[in-house]
Amino acid sequence: MRWVKLDEVRRFSSERMDKAGLFETDRFFCDLYCCEPGQAQKPHVHPDADKVYVVLEGRGTFRVGDEERDLGTQTAVLAPAGLEHGVVNPGPGRLILLVFMAPKP
Repeated sequence: MRWVKLDEVRRFSSERMDKAGLFETDRFFCDLYCCEPGQAQKPHVHPDADKVYVVLEGRGTFRVGDEERDLGTQTAVLAPAGLEHGVVNPGPGRLILLVFMAPKP
């Protein structure tokens, strides 16, 4: 069995959003994204993979396709394949996301 203590792998960078890889198989990956206030994952597209963001801590402004929402802790967001998506931490606190993607690009 593989397991990870999230509080031991979370890390922040003053320069950009930090990603910690948690699990990866041939079919999917799961990462922890750590964002300081003002940091972002720029909008982008995965033509053949779905992505799920789960807010563990803080608040984020999520964009999926033409829709944008400010969402907080215990919220999950689906970015279906082919739709542009991204997230910004508007602050004032840190944002921590659990991110799943399948199939793995």
